Amino acid sequence: MSVGVSSPDPDAHLLNIVARCYAEGAALGVMVSGGGDSMALLHLLHRLAAPQGLRIEATTIDHGLRAGARAEAEMVAAFCSTRGIPHQISLWQHGKIAGNLMDEARRARYQMAEAWAVARGLTQIAVGHTADDQAETFLIGLSRQAGIDGLSGMRKVWGQGGLTFTRPLLSIPREDLRDYLRRHGIQWADDPSNADSQYTRVKARNALATLAPLGITATVLAAVSDNLETARQALVQQVQTAAQSVSQTGAGTLRIPRAGFLHQPQEIQRRLLITALRWISGAGYPPRESGLMAVQTAIAAQKDATLGGVRFKTKADTIYILREAKAVQSLACPTTQLWDNRWQMSGPHAANLTIRALGADGLSLCGDWRSLGIPRDALLVTPAVWQDQTLIAAPIAGFSNGWQAFPAVSFGSFVLSH
Repeated sequence: MSVGVSSPDPDAHLLNIVARCYAEGAALGVMVSGGGDSMALLHLLHRLAAPQGLRIEATTIDHGLRAGARAEAEMVAAFCSTRGIPHQISLWQHGKIAGNLMDEARRARYQMAEAWAVARGLTQIAVGHTADDQAETFLIGLSRQAGIDGLSGMRKVWGQGGLTFTRPLLSIPREDLRDYLRRHGIQWADDPSNADSQYTRVKARNALATLAPLGITATVLAAVSDNLETARQALVQQVQTAAQSVSQTGAGTLRIPRAGFLHQPQEIQRRLLITALRWISGAGYPPRESGLMAVQTAIAAQKDATLGGVRFKTKADTIYILREAKAVQSLACPTTQLWDNRWQMSGPHAANLTIRALGADGLSLCGDWRSLGIPRDALLVTPAVWQDQTLIAAPIAGFSNGWQAFPAVSFGSFVLSH
């Protein structure tokens, strides 16, 4: 949507690109680190707030990993205060981080922003990634021999936790945003880790400078990622079509006609298996490629396989996909929480009740389960309500006792959103 800025205005291009990303009256949160990209995004959105009726709020996540991080957050707070933009600083409370520090920090950042937005009644979150970030992601994908998913880069729009996340600056070079900030006399902070060559992303950034004489710039690579994203979307649509043949049982098990599955191209088989595995296991990422290839080979040979806590049982005419028993045998949570990342329970909740897998001991107490026509191994991994060692309810196994159990997201909805 154009905001009526005259073409000689050096800001018009940036304002129009950002304006087109949001409908009038949107309730929008902005993740602002204090770096140049996010500060430019916040200022652009603030300028658009009145013309488009946008409600703008900002959040800064202090990861507690650098001495200067708090000062940068306070800088953002002061910037927002002078412009009447509501702003919140949140500190990441973390202990010792055993895994990938950057990945853990990224996950925490998005989870905290999501919780903040929901609490504030916001429906969208804007993130300040640029064409340079997209190009760096592309180069990192190349170094890892990524397929089309890895090379299509960061998505412009995606859903998470009932919110819509947007990256309106993905086509804009980083230096254009620095020029914008200089024109308006706006201060920004430079994270010293952005110059630390021990990080893969910084190595990719340095490689971009080397590639520039060949005409391989951030803008060019971002455009390549856009082209690959178009191709990826075509594959996603084909997977959605293939998924229409998948049936979902009340026990959370999937059934796929084997002949129809084997008739699909290898890539569609692979993507359908990934989607099924992630829906059943709640995994945030696809499994290793070697594991997927092993599952595809087993299905073609009419053999069973296990991957990522999910079982693939292959019969002559049907592939059954269900949770692996050992993956849930120690899982327990209050009845008000999501169990195994996908099951919800409704019923007479109480503090002394927990959800655990039904298991063999619990199933033995459900005398009429055979009449349900649900395989035993599927029922063993369904959620049940326990009070210590006493079975209170196993709704999927026919012992409801006032309780119901259902996946928080159906398989069909999951396919459409992933």
